[in-house]
Amino acid sequence: MLTDLNKYSDHLEHTKKNENEDIFIFLSEKYKENTHLCHKSTLLLQGDVLNTNYFDKDIFDLIVTSPPYNVDIKYNTHKDNITYEEYLQFSELWISNCYKWCKRQARLCLNVPLDKNKGGQKSVGADLTILAQKVGWKYHSTIIWNEGNISRRTAWGSWLSASAPYVIAPVELIIIFYKDEWKKTQGSKISDISKEEFMQWTNGLWTFSGESKKRIGHPAPFPLELPYRCIKLFSFVHDIVFDPFAGSGTTLIAANNTNRYSVGLEIDSSYCELAKQRILHETGILF
Repeated sequence: MLTDLNKYSDHLEHTKKNENEDIFIFLSEKYKENTHLCHKSTLLLQGDVLNTNYFDKDIFDLIVTSPPYNVDIKYNTHKDNITYEEYLQFSELWISNCYKWCKRQARLCLNVPLDKNKGGQKSVGADLTILAQKVGWKYHSTIIWNEGNISRRTAWGSWLSASAPYVIAPVELIIIFYKDEWKKTQGSKISDISKEEFMQWTNGLWTFSGESKKRIGHPAPFPLELPYRCIKLFSFVHDIVFDPFAGSGTTLIAANNTNRYSVGLEIDSSYCELAKQRILHETGILF
């Protein structure tokens, strides 16, 4: 009897894996013209997350992404110095699209600044949390990412005076949302997180360094540790991970390294090529 149960369990695991494999193959075929890289479980597409009809519904299990911050970073294509109202409109559209494209037990890990001072003080994290809930996402929790690099933050305001000082925290947020249900009962149900990782990462203060723009060759990279932790903590093995702002491909690399399917969307062709080369090199696909 136990053998039969084990066989049935193996069958369910295989079935769940094949469901996502079928979705992945379908996406690979459908978006051939837009594909910069398709290898085994990794798909990198050139496209715009603002295109509401880009994907069908109920595709993704987890989104890990860091959208533009609107702090005048010099991207090749994206204009990063629009008004704050325009930024919120942009954010609402892409967050809404991602909601439509996700499965009902999907999670969203949104890496954004706590606040911004450039162009006026704004509580970015709070505003985007409100927007995400407006389009349907449910709020779960917030992880504080402590970059530990106060030296590069030099906007003191009124130096040595109480007239108009700035308070700047060397942290960013990883805001966790879910679509319809928090408890995951779908997918392979295989977790690959260790006891030590689980104990450390469920503490909502994460401390690790940011990534070097010069080393990566992208104006706003995030470190591999960020998506790696999010993927292992919030998804099962063989889940489909999506990054709508793929940039230099970090989320896709982390997904490959943790035995997940991954789909990245990036609007800029040169960043697509950068991501492709990084993925090929850092995942060992070239060798």
